[in-house]
Amino acid sequence: MKPIIGVTAPIIQGKITLNQDNINSILMAGGIPYILPYTKDQSTIESVIGHIDGLLLSGGVDIDPTLFGEEPMPGLGEIMPERDELEILLIQNALKVNLPILAICRGIQMLNVAAGGNMFQDIYSQKSDLLQHSQRAPHTHLSHFVTTKEDSLLQTIAGLDKFKVNSFHHQAVKDPAPGFIISAISSDNVVEAIESLEHKFVLGVQWHPEFLTPFDQVSNRIFTSFIKASKVC
Repeated sequence: MKPIIGVTAPIIQGKITLNQDNINSILMAGGIPYILPYTKDQSTIESVIGHIDGLLLSGGVDIDPTLFGEEPMPGLGEIMPERDELEILLIQNALKVNLPILAICRGIQMLNVAAGGNMFQDIYSQKSDLLQHSQRAPHTHLSHFVTTKEDSLLQTIAGLDKFKVNSFHHQAVKDPAPGFIISAISSDNVVEAIESLEHKFVLGVQWHPEFLTPFDQVSNRIFTSFIKASKVC
């Protein structure tokens, strides 16, 4: 059977919306995407986790810094507290049962915070000598290089030590959560991927592979590996 992939999505003007590229990438890799509802009820969250075979955390707005012990800095953008709350519950419950997780852009940051890590609220004001991480180019343009950690899950999936990615962010992981490692960085030492050492497939990437799967082999392999890990035995 094809695995059911729960996908988180933002609420915009009272509507849950999701970029079609997320859906297409899951379908192309052999999964069936389900957009997840907003809820604070723990029993409902547990039921949702019990009914899906994998969790995809999609991109979106900034994260409330009080969740990792900081107050808002001037460079902090729009936040969506109800989404933060939902995704923390989903992530923590998914990690408990070793559910495969693929976390994209905002998702990697949310994954790290929910697991006990922290992040930069705004890399441009908190770091120096940076590349352009909010590219002024089409979503499908490969903007800068990332280098993978030797023998990491990401390196195994990609089959490469170094490759190009797109880039649309101003926040980033600072210190990985306990049990996680940094598995890719950019040439200016911004964290580009993290992964769990304690779960079968928990991977966060800072770029947007969902925009690249139709033509980029690494992005295609990321989704294919995620769906393979999510397949029901």
